[in-house]
Amino acid sequence: MAGHKPEFHDRREAGRRLAIVLAPLAGAHPLVLALPRGGVPVAFEVAKALDAELDLLFVRKIGAPGYEELGIGAVVDGAEPQLVLNEDIVRQLAPSPDYIRAEMRRQLAEIERRRSSYVGGRVPVEVTSRTVIVIDDGIATGGTVKAALKGLRKNRPARLVLGIPVAPSDSIAEISPECDDIVCLAQPDPFYAVGTHYAVFDQTTDEEVVRLVREATPFGHSHGSPGRPTAMRGARGPAPG
Repeated sequence: MAGHKPEFHDRREAGRRLAIVLAPLAGAHPLVLALPRGGVPVAFEVAKALDAELDLLFVRKIGAPGYEELGIGAVVDGAEPQLVLNEDIVRQLAPSPDYIRAEMRRQLAEIERRRSSYVGGRVPVEVTSRTVIVIDDGIATGGTVKAALKGLRKNRPARLVLGIPVAPSDSIAEISPECDDIVCLAQPDPFYAVGTHYAVFDQTTDEEVVRLVREATPFGHSHGSPGRPTAMRGARGPAPG
């Protein structure tokens, strides 16, 4: 990694650069969903620039019976939470429906606890028929983001867009079928890890998440009803920066 120069100073700068490429979606009055915690500072800048509503999107893994590290699926937060299963692993392990239901309830309770700690009693924003932009600070393997997109798709957004500052090209290719557009500013090779592409990559604190969500409350509320989806020509893939 000698001589490696990070693509971004910090998450806020990455968000401002991402917002420039996502600007064509502003007319659709999109909903910006941040994956906490690291995705929140990035998403804040996008929501601010696009005057878009900002909400959090929680994804919790469901582990295999007796092997919690082996994910058989995930629960995706939202006004209508969704269960996303890895059908290949489920077929191999054949966990009981009762086990899956119990784990889903357990992970939903954890999502509710985390959501409450960040936004209090505010309910998740409905995504149906909305243009939705999912934001994280970067992707390594992409498992969490892929589950998030699969879950959101079940709730029928008008347009589903992924905005990512940095990711390896193979992860982008694998995730691409799960959404309508991907904006990824940098796809370095070799990739190393997400944090190596930021000069400053401190852990995002709970306090910062709470503050940014609160500051973003006015965003997007100067509009009437959500607009029609806007096309983003040429947005997929790396953008100059």
